Amino acid sequence: MKGITIQFPGVKALDGVDFSLRAGEIHSLLGENGAGKSTLIKCLTGVNKMDEGKIMLEGKEIRPSSPREAIEQGISTVFQEVNLCPNLSVAENIFVGRQPMKHGQIDWSTINTRAAELMSRFHLDIDVTRPLSFYSTAIQQMTSIARAVDIQAKILILDEPTSSLDENEVQLLFEVMRDLKANGMGIIFITHFLDQIYAVSDRMTILRNGHLVGTYDINELSKVELVTKMVGKDMDVIFNLKRADVAPDAPVMLKAEHIGDAEHIKDISLTLKKGELIGFAGLLGSGRTETAEMLFGADRIVRGEIQLDGEKLSLTQPFDAIQARIAFCPEDRKRDGIIGDLSIRENIMLAVQSRKGFMHPMTRQEQTELADKYIALLGIATPDCEKKAGELSGGNQQKVILARWMAANPKVLILDEPTAGLDPSAHRDILNMVRRIHDEMGVTLIFVSHNMADIAALSDKVIVMSSGSIAMSGTPAEVFSRGEELAGMGLDPFIRSLVAGIQLRPRPPGEYTRLLRELSAIGNNINQIAYWANAQKSIREADIVDAAVLAKKAWELVKNGL
Repeated sequence: MKGITIQFPGVKALDGVDFSLRAGEIHSLLGENGAGKSTLIKCLTGVNKMDEGKIMLEGKEIRPSSPREAIEQGISTVFQEVNLCPNLSVAENIFVGRQPMKHGQIDWSTINTRAAELMSRFHLDIDVTRPLSFYSTAIQQMTSIARAVDIQAKILILDEPTSSLDENEVQLLFEVMRDLKANGMGIIFITHFLDQIYAVSDRMTILRNGHLVGTYDINELSKVELVTKMVGKDMDVIFNLKRADVAPDAPVMLKAEHIGDAEHIKDISLTLKKGELIGFAGLLGSGRTETAEMLFGADRIVRGEIQLDGEKLSLTQPFDAIQARIAFCPEDRKRDGIIGDLSIRENIMLAVQSRKGFMHPMTRQEQTELADKYIALLGIATPDCEKKAGELSGGNQQKVILARWMAANPKVLILDEPTAGLDPSAHRDILNMVRRIHDEMGVTLIFVSHNMADIAALSDKVIVMSSGSIAMSGTPAEVFSRGEELAGMGLDPFIRSLVAGIQLRPRPPGEYTRLLRELSAIGNNINQIAYWANAQKSIREADIVDAAVLAKKAWELVKNGL
């Protein structure tokens, strides 16, 4: 792809971008949300038409005008949201639209046999006659890849394929990718997980604001250098969270006593002061999301009671919570949060209109003024408030959901995994925004996340959940001092990276930056770099030559909230 330029009304999405893919290569395409990755892929797959540039495939120029034409030319895509037919069988999904025929009828025997052979190439022994919906997301993605293999695709595009997979499923996918690479297929890999990029890629291309930053061999850049090139800022500028103190005499805003639901939550009691930010930590299935949904009325409470501002609150549905000024940003923003076919304006005004009642509709001017206010306040990247919300990047969609609830002036704001699937810069933007909302609006805030680094950076108090109950609670310093217990619950990647730093060899004075880079590279989560970048400021001035002392010093900074 050479000199690709695409312009939409009010914005140049791509400006003279070059991209090359070799046969038998896994090439990561990287950049922040809104950098131009999706636009470039849509150009290659015939969804977007380019204004300038050309695409060469095996020495011949191609200009696919539709996804079907791109497939015919050997370009296949597996999207983050699997776009197959869940009601059809695995075999039918692989061969839909090109079923082999025998005596004028579909040859089901051949379809099922060939589908089973294809799946066995990926070490999957499954019943291909079962409906696709019967199987996990990982199997569904493998079905998409099997279809690409059967049509003899030359290029396979994997768009955030690991976002819904567990570690074993990720490793299975990587085995398949390496096998396809060995057979000469070129693979474009799009992901926000930096450790996965380094685990499987040969080269990477970085885009920023529609421009090409550069193409690099995988060993050419460290994680820190990669993130810096993606966001165009130094690490100490990117990560700069500050925590405001909660008044010691602050009144209780939300109190839950022995609440539980019919299935997941056993017995939860918690107290939140006005203006307090509580982090809910725990692994998937620990009950953190179900507890958040109970506090919003989305999951029915079958025992216990809730008090808001000193008064008993009955929550039978989300409407009750909205009327009581409790707001909730759900874990799956695309499914449960954003309404993609509505404009930004319409999405933002939903909560306010719900509280007003639909017998008292807001005027179009009121809606526009409200939307424009929060577009400017939160820095939502859009030419105007009439753009469809579904056309925004993930980070900007999350900002629209935050704007919706900020406009409703909530007493309690519940955020469930608000940074899921975001690139490092958008991730940090959201965290800074959460802190700003909390500090400037004085709202009581519940921050739900599996990411212990985010929990440590933001929270005044931490609640760790396990198996539907509260396993431990306290200040960040109190909770993180119990590292062995956290590790025992599986919440150990963050802890492990800290401990591993102690094993590094001593360094002479003046090499702290280099050591911090090594420390940050240990962890799989890019947010850990925040701690080392911030710790660097305090450590630089000290006369420290022992890596163990440095690691311990950084750990103390983390426990004290940096």
